[in-house]
Amino acid sequence: MRKLWLIILIALSGCAAGGAVTPTASVPAPPPGRPKVIATGLSVPWGIAFLPGGDALVTERDSARVLRVTPQGKITELAKISEARPGGEGGLMGIAVKDDNVVLYYTAMEDNRIVRYRLTGDALSEPKVLVQGIPRGGIHNGGRLAFGPDGFLYASTGEVGDRPLAQDPKSLGGKILRMSLDGAAKVFTLGHRNVQGLAWDEKGRMYASEFGANSLDEINQIVEGRNYGWPEIEGKGDDTAFTNPIVTWGTGDASPSGMAYTAGSLWVAALRGTRLWQVPLDAEGRPGKPVAHFDGTYGRLRAVAVAPDGTLWVGTSNHDGRGSPDDGDDKILSISPRL
Repeated sequence: MRKLWLIILIALSGCAAGGAVTPTASVPAPPPGRPKVIATGLSVPWGIAFLPGGDALVTERDSARVLRVTPQGKITELAKISEARPGGEGGLMGIAVKDDNVVLYYTAMEDNRIVRYRLTGDALSEPKVLVQGIPRGGIHNGGRLAFGPDGFLYASTGEVGDRPLAQDPKSLGGKILRMSLDGAAKVFTLGHRNVQGLAWDEKGRMYASEFGANSLDEINQIVEGRNYGWPEIEGKGDDTAFTNPIVTWGTGDASPSGMAYTAGSLWVAALRGTRLWQVPLDAEGRPGKPVAHFDGTYGRLRAVAVAPDGTLWVGTSNHDGRGSPDDGDDKILSISPRL
């Protein structure tokens, strides 16, 4: 049985090995409330996106199912994406919702791709490929989708273990992409290893969580056109051609995946770190000391999203081949961001 309700406060300088980025702001981080289990018996829930009425659409990476989950825990299968080819770290991953548009990121036979569907009742129809030709691999497929406050759709891609792709302007690997729902896409930033979290604060500043290799995981503040350094730099460097992260952790403490912003903080799901990180931000977007919550209590955490009622929904990832499933795994938890 996992440890219950152990909450560890860790200063950033103490939780990353060699070269951690020192917090630049003094800002409080009020702790969250006790989690409530919304749903159980899931298979690697990867993405969560909410409908206006409060229900969530949830993707399962390895089953390629799209589920509708109510706040009361009722689960309905909307679709199984037959074109998805789960394997390794690939499969059915990101999901984003806008009006009756549901956009999915999945691993197909030859590539990773982004496909728009129409939601009618409890059915997905009219698939339209928005982006194809994103490199696919057994690792580092990226996969996060999110609509920004500017109305554009953003997607994170990985370099699939082929490091030079992140710096190759002709490749879609190792990038953050921006696109419209008619499929017009552009490279927004480059130099990424494997971004799996995207979020915006109330002033529209964009942030991304990124897996490191052997030393440091990152949170970056994302600005169009910038290069975030991979594979030339992991963590903070001195080359002005590259943009440094605002937060780093040692890879054993994080492996950050899904991320959301609410109540003045970024909330980051940690896979290897088996905890939910809270990173408070000040009015200028500068980070305070990260705080670790629920360390080891629920195992590997992957998906994080803000529900219409302001709570956080967090998905476990203990059936992904690297976890130790507990009773009821995988689960979706609901957490109030404030006590």
